[in-house]
Amino acid sequence: MGAGKSSIGKQIALQLKMEFVDTDRVIEERTGADIDWIFDLEGEDGFRAREEGIIEELTEMQGIVLATGGGAVISAQNRNFLASRGTVIYLETSIEQQLERTRRDKKRPLLQNNDNPRKTFEDLKAVREPLYLEISDYTFPTDSSTVKAVARFILDGLHR
Repeated sequence: MGAGKSSIGKQIALQLKMEFVDTDRVIEERTGADIDWIFDLEGEDGFRAREEGIIEELTEMQGIVLATGGGAVISAQNRNFLASRGTVIYLETSIEQQLERTRRDKKRPLLQNNDNPRKTFEDLKAVREPLYLEISDYTFPTDSSTVKAVARFILDGLHR
């Protein structure tokens, strides 16, 4: 959350002349509801079940840049689909940057009505980071550069 998956993914897709696909946007389009509403109505488990189906479908596509929600890696099925069907890039971001990038965002279900977002980010990182590292082909830091600069850095790294 707040790592830049969507922003950086769009820039990479643009530079590669590929389609950019965001799993959260696909879920919203197909349900006609915002992610936070799905979380409210179905809970995280309901949302994650929808996400698994979308990731299974989208990872079968060729020629796309795919951004997943931050919690997609919790599912072993998602990790398998992502790792076996594409190149996985982990965007490494400090908690300070996550806090800065999400402080005004009202559409993050895990941050709504949250008195301690730092603790939430720390807890999420403790669980998710080992899973990201397990499946990622490449890790790139995102803290100290612009979206375009990070995208260029990633593309240069991939071409090497």
